[in-house]
Amino acid sequence: MYPGLLLPLLGLLAVALVALLAIAVRQPVVRRLAGRQLARRRTEAALVITGSVLGTAIIVGALVVGDTLGSSVRQEAYRTLGPVDERVVSTDPAAGRSVADRLAPLAADPDVDGLLTAQVTQAAAANTHTAQPVAEPRVLAWQTDLDAAARFGSGAGATGLDGPAPPPGRVVLNEPLARALRTGPGQPITLYLYGQPFAYTVERVVPQQGLAGSGLGGRVNRNAFLPPGALDAAGAATGGQARSITLVSNRGGVESGENLTDRVTERIRTALGPDAARAAVDTPKHTVLTQARQTGDALGALFLMIGSFSIIAGALLLVNIFVMLAEERKAQLGMLRAVGLKRSRLVGSFSLEGAAYALAGTLPGVAIGVAVGWGVAVVAAQIFRSWSVDGSGLDIAFAVTPTSLLNGAALGLVIALAAIAATSARISRFNVIAAIRDLPAEPGHRPRRRLLAVSTALSVLCALAAVPALARSQAEQTYLLPALAVALAVPAARRVMPRRAADSLAAGLVLLWTLTASVVRPNVFDTPSMAVYVILGSLAAFSAVVLVSENQHVLLRPLRRLIDRPTQQGLAARLATAYPLAKRFRTGSTMVMYTLIVLVLVLLTEISGIMNASIDRAAADATAGYTLRVDYNPAAGTSPLDDLRSGPLAGRAAAVAPLLNARGQATDPGHRTTQPLETAVVGVPDGAATGIAFRDRLPGLPDDPAVWNALATHPEYVVVDTFFGHTGGPAGKFYAPGDTLTLTDPVTGRAATKTIAGVLTSGLAFYPGNGSSTTVYPVVLGEQAVAAQFGPQAQTASALVRTAPGTSPEDLAAQLQGGHLSASLVATPIAADVHRLFAANTAFFRLMQGFLALGLLIGITGLGVVMVRAVRERRRTIGVLRALGCQARTVERSFLWESGFVALEGTLLGSVLGVLTTWLMYQKSSAFTGLNGGFPIEWGPIATLAAVTVAASLLAALGPARHAARIRPALAVRLPD
Repeated sequence: MYPGLLLPLLGLLAVALVALLAIAVRQPVVRRLAGRQLARRRTEAALVITGSVLGTAIIVGALVVGDTLGSSVRQEAYRTLGPVDERVVSTDPAAGRSVADRLAPLAADPDVDGLLTAQVTQAAAANTHTAQPVAEPRVLAWQTDLDAAARFGSGAGATGLDGPAPPPGRVVLNEPLARALRTGPGQPITLYLYGQPFAYTVERVVPQQGLAGSGLGGRVNRNAFLPPGALDAAGAATGGQARSITLVSNRGGVESGENLTDRVTERIRTALGPDAARAAVDTPKHTVLTQARQTGDALGALFLMIGSFSIIAGALLLVNIFVMLAEERKAQLGMLRAVGLKRSRLVGSFSLEGAAYALAGTLPGVAIGVAVGWGVAVVAAQIFRSWSVDGSGLDIAFAVTPTSLLNGAALGLVIALAAIAATSARISRFNVIAAIRDLPAEPGHRPRRRLLAVSTALSVLCALAAVPALARSQAEQTYLLPALAVALAVPAARRVMPRRAADSLAAGLVLLWTLTASVVRPNVFDTPSMAVYVILGSLAAFSAVVLVSENQHVLLRPLRRLIDRPTQQGLAARLATAYPLAKRFRTGSTMVMYTLIVLVLVLLTEISGIMNASIDRAAADATAGYTLRVDYNPAAGTSPLDDLRSGPLAGRAAAVAPLLNARGQATDPGHRTTQPLETAVVGVPDGAATGIAFRDRLPGLPDDPAVWNALATHPEYVVVDTFFGHTGGPAGKFYAPGDTLTLTDPVTGRAATKTIAGVLTSGLAFYPGNGSSTTVYPVVLGEQAVAAQFGPQAQTASALVRTAPGTSPEDLAAQLQGGHLSASLVATPIAADVHRLFAANTAFFRLMQGFLALGLLIGITGLGVVMVRAVRERRRTIGVLRALGCQARTVERSFLWESGFVALEGTLLGSVLGVLTTWLMYQKSSAFTGLNGGFPIEWGPIATLAAVTVAASLLAALGPARHAARIRPALAVRLPD
């Protein structure tokens, strides 16, 4: 992923490593200091490397997810297209013959590898020769020259159709159809062509690859390849007509041939001449590969956004480690400075030591990241499969690109080295005498004049820049610029008020702004950017932790009675709180790790709860009481709707709303792409869908029925759903009622400008139920408007059905499909689809929670490192306490309580902020439109998360606490280490 980042990242990393190498070569004293510390502290080094490994693993894992899912979508090009780059679909057989003749000269074009003409029709199939008969209503019956098909598209991948044409009475099936019918070579089956049954014997089964897996837009196509002339004969016998298709293969491989799409498409249109009005030119390969890139980038960015919080936690772990290293070596560093060691060389020593930790963690981090990415992608693919209309979602195709591995490793190293360098520069500033005497740093220094001037100037600039950002509701800048202005004003505030008051005021203002910015500027969440959520979560966590850290004495007042008790427990409580209060920076940085990760985990938990609480309302909004969507083949001759209106099933259907269907192309009203979007054009009868709800309506249309009435009387109006033209990531608000799009009939080229009259809360009832790719978006018009623009192409091929009271939608669906197999009927219970999609979304959030749990592991690791260092740093203090009569159990209890105190505060802060942030998003983000089940607080899952987090933290601190309890007083008091 992100090939554009590779060179800048490698260049930045190369500069940093060259600088470190120069320090190591030119300054042997610095090199020896760093090497000595590496050799002395193996346990702590292992913990630091663990944090670095996890940070790199999260980055690499997110990038591998993008690679794998992008590759999985690209496999659709191999499975369903192979050498096919363009597809010319004719309106009738006569037009098909004329089109094929006009395109024949293209075979000599150097950019074209081959042409192939075929006929295809929608069919159904059944196998009654098994213990339990099985049927498949979605079948494509093909008639083509299999010898020519096997040679089609030289160099563009296997077609899957090797072998001779089947003799009369026999048929070639592809693997998906053979699996659906539970059949194989030599077995009899029945094909329903144009509504009539024809008996065949399976000649052979071919793989789902290339032409053998090809279709008209589906992700899984169940194909039957008939003997020469069989489809023509069936059409002559029944009066049916097949579609004529000419397939074009560009020069090059399956993916490289796509680069010639625009050039070859233009030549096809030129060659068609006057027949262009009778044929639609499709570019399926370009569509599939574009979707692959968008899917991979969007999902990789989503997981990278989720992983960003863990990456921040990993950087904080490194910062915390080096601050503690400096504290432990304070006297040593003071002596080195006293004998003439420059501050720059001190920084170099720490930087070399930290770089060694970071480099040691790179390769293990990359390896673990690949494994994590594979696991996430496998689970994600199962979830995406359940998102599809017919369960034919992504098949996992694990892929890792060198670019992603290099990007992940380089980004992990750059973040680690930047954190180490910044921390080293900060800790090198100490008072030499205070360091030698091991005196505490003097608080409350007045800021230097240069710092005061620069920070104040930057604060003013940020405040000025925030004004236009707020006016335009620019999401990232709306949150970031005011917060930076407040933070940069802190040095000036410290001139006029105490340090604690200044810091508390700034943190409170930033936290208040973070939580209320979406109220002041309600559109900040209507953006596809992932960065805004990282900024929001980080600002909330950091500001809340600073506010709490600066006012711990206030928060601990309710515990004073326990802390002041003259008992061993009271002593343990005093010891447990004294150290975190004295070391605010390291306590705060550890708390931030917990707060960040728990905040996002709670946010994902709450979003899942909101969705689960909204299922029934979402089903009602999507269906307006209709319980089934019925799709069938109108070429079968008889309408299945007659059975529901006046036939034997009439008593089981309370209402039937036939839908007029056509295939179209539309421009993107959100202006995200200039490519035409494949659309399922749906014509709704007057008054049939007035109860289906809208998220937004055109001004002047006061309610939902008014929108549907306007659609019936104004042919220029259309309605779409929230996901029209969606390319992944947050949906955002790219279009609104009043925006326009151009709707085109791809067969005749007739185009019309349409105005969006409403945006559906849920358009699920209008998505085609015929296995089409998820890149086909519904555009809903009035029935007359569809008939006027699309003419004969528009056919009644689907309907919405409201079952009668007491009738099970699932039972009626089974009856319809069994009774109208010859019409390729598919009946879909709409409410069941809503529940399935909501369950898939919930599973996806669970997956992201699992990915984010790696960040929680970093936080727990960080707390363990802090406790290990705390025991070593307080070795002499522990010895004095033990010599004065403090019990070993009290020492152990104090360390456990200290870790529990830090973990509990961070967890509680994250939980509260997670609930508040989700509530604000629920109120202001368009992504929650249509989820009207209320805002539940998931007390059970949140309490479980908090309990597990605190318990794991106590477990991480148990080892250091026991080690502290076993320290011998005499040795601890007399020996410095």
